[in-house]
Amino acid sequence: MPRRARLELPGIPMHITQRGVNRCAIFIDDEDRHHFRRLLRDAAQAHHVAVHAFVLMDNHVHLLLTGARAGDVSLVMRRVGQSYVQAFNARHGRSGTLWQGRFKSCLVDSDRYLLTVIRYIELNPVRAAMVESPDAYRWSSVHTHLGRARDPLITLHASYRALADTREGRASAYRVWLQEGVDPDDLASIRQHLAQERALGYPRFQRMVAEALNRPVTCRPRGRPTTGREET
Repeated sequence: MPRRARLELPGIPMHITQRGVNRCAIFIDDEDRHHFRRLLRDAAQAHHVAVHAFVLMDNHVHLLLTGARAGDVSLVMRRVGQSYVQAFNARHGRSGTLWQGRFKSCLVDSDRYLLTVIRYIELNPVRAAMVESPDAYRWSSVHTHLGRARDPLITLHASYRALADTREGRASAYRVWLQEGVDPDDLASIRQHLAQERALGYPRFQRMVAEALNRPVTCRPRGRPTTGREET
């Protein structure tokens, strides 16, 4: 049976995660992370895809991307994924697949939900007990959103820009937002929509996506969990 096409619409942000096969490490050292960033930047620029947030964990990545055309985000992920595996295998003397199947993705409503997803992404290292605060982790977009860096990889989303009129004001407002943490219900909802590859947002947003793509976009009722290990 052919795989079902992704939910992908022009101008609608996509939350993406991709994991190492059998939860293996996809980054051995900082050079691997630098190379992944370079590949992502080049591919995003080539396909006119905006990168709004990211975190590079040891065995998976989270990204928030927006494409100008349907299909552009998938092109970016395919280009990055293939190039990175080739370079990783050559550098570390291995062969075979690195990724655990194709990447997971869900569309994100820019109303409220987008900032919640950015916060979810940037708090990953804290939930994984790698650091005590998100700004202590180097490989994340949090430094841009807190106004401590100007990362050329990042395109600030309009929802973030709407936090305040100035760079300092936005950073201050986002810092408060980040410190509030992710509500448990939001945490569960983000994970569920990502796992089922659905549209995360208000009902009116979900209706719009369903009508545009002529397919169901809401989550199925929860059944038995597929794994006992908690996702970050």
